[in-house]
Amino acid sequence: MSKKSADRRQPQTLPRHVAVVMDGNGRWAQRRFLPRTSGHKFGVDALKRLVRHCAEIGVPYLTVFAFSSENWSRPAEEVQTLMDLFVKALEREAPELARQGVQLHVVGDLTAFSAEMRGLIAQAQALTRDNTRLVLNVALNYGGRWDVVQAAQAVAGSGQEITTETLAQHLALAHCPDPDLLIRTGGEHRISNFLLWQLAYTELYFTDLLWPDFNAEAFDAALADFAQRQRRFGGVPDGKTRAAA
Repeated sequence: MSKKSADRRQPQTLPRHVAVVMDGNGRWAQRRFLPRTSGHKFGVDALKRLVRHCAEIGVPYLTVFAFSSENWSRPAEEVQTLMDLFVKALEREAPELARQGVQLHVVGDLTAFSAEMRGLIAQAQALTRDNTRLVLNVALNYGGRWDVVQAAQAVAGSGQEITTETLAQHLALAHCPDPDLLIRTGGEHRISNFLLWQLAYTELYFTDLLWPDFNAEAFDAALADFAQRQRRFGGVPDGKTRAAA
């Protein structure tokens, strides 16, 4: 789908919330005889392009899986490179996000990060707090099981009854509607402990493209596929209930 056709797309055909598992950075680098860490640097550029594109075409919520709670098991050099990239991105990109009207939320168990990084996260979130063009959620040290457990603990600690409603109010993405569409790059067909609660009725889209190669055209192809799906939420199809309904 071209940029021009994307601009003409009717708003009702767009998902409100798109979640993305950005997979394939390391493999992308290795195929080019580069160190795996180089792939993550190019992956940051791919994310910047996607954020800009979502803001331009009117997708109001975007959530990306940047670092899972399981990623600590990767080689120490790769983990350190990722931490350095996060710090640099927070320092350099927060003003640009603010200029683009993007509201940043970093979600996950942030207690594992350095005081410097937590401070930069707080500053970036404060700088973009009042923006309304696009809500960008970056999942860092996040796991879907952790999310459900911490929400259950919060509800129990408040003395409320644990119900689907009270639990949802304490999840990491309580400020967003559940994702309509999940995109995973890299050729794998699994969700890898990402947004386990929130993806209950989400449409899933898998592509063999490695994350650094994922561009606006690839994103628009995923949106076009989404627009053709029927979302029944357990009901009976009537020929009218489309993905955008």
